[in-house]
Amino acid sequence: MGYRSNSSIGIRVLIALVMAVFAVIKYFGTSQVNPVTGQKQHVGLSPGQEIALGLQAAPEMEQQYGGEAQDPRGTALVQGIGNDVVANSEAHTSPYRFQFHLLADTRTVNAFALPGGQVFITEALLRDLKTRGQLAGVLGHECGHVIARHSAQQLAKQQLTQGLTGAAALATYDPNNPNSRNSGAVAAAIGSLVNLKFSRNDESEADKLGVKLMSQAGYDPRAMLGVMEILKREAGGGRQPEFLSTHPDPGNRLQRIRQNIQDLYPSGVPAGLRP
Repeated sequence: MGYRSNSSIGIRVLIALVMAVFAVIKYFGTSQVNPVTGQKQHVGLSPGQEIALGLQAAPEMEQQYGGEAQDPRGTALVQGIGNDVVANSEAHTSPYRFQFHLLADTRTVNAFALPGGQVFITEALLRDLKTRGQLAGVLGHECGHVIARHSAQQLAKQQLTQGLTGAAALATYDPNNPNSRNSGAVAAAIGSLVNLKFSRNDESEADKLGVKLMSQAGYDPRAMLGVMEILKREAGGGRQPEFLSTHPDPGNRLQRIRQNIQDLYPSGVPAGLRP
């Protein structure tokens, strides 16, 4: 009985090792150079697949926020400024098909992008914005997510994490020890925290790209500071710690965006940009 038990454990460990190695090879074996940012990225999707995935997911995402807004003026504003940012920045050199949507949700302050160029902003957030430049900053940030291929990267990272946590759960599970079931949950929790860290890095990169894109399109990047102040007020005093959040704290983002602007315009923001 003891021999068979040890043999079973050995087989599980061997299978788990093969699973882990396969997940790592698959992740690091799929790499592409981003044509806009020039970065080497571990992604398994082509731009065409990203576009198709975003178009497929868009209707479901819209329904989660009450569907498309029935506000022609607001919709035209979002689409006009979004298209302006894309057409007059390096975003137009990307292979993605940008489309901008105003969502009917008047309570949830949010904006997000799907892979391939589907960009969304809620009426609640649009209502809080004070200038066209602030809207350009929000949409530029979301375009930054798209051209940086953050969704494709997240998908690849999640597949890697799932493979490794699945292997860890298999290797440590003992059918004769009920407490070993918790090891899989611990591994999954660790994997979630790793992916949250990736998300915060993505947000910082999207802020930097948003500043760049809106500036190229002729909008004053300091308008992004006003957006962060709005988000900071919305967060109030009940925000969870940044370590467990997918977004950096608005106060920390303010400091980084100021630095992004300084890096972009070391001699000062030029006059004539639209606020």
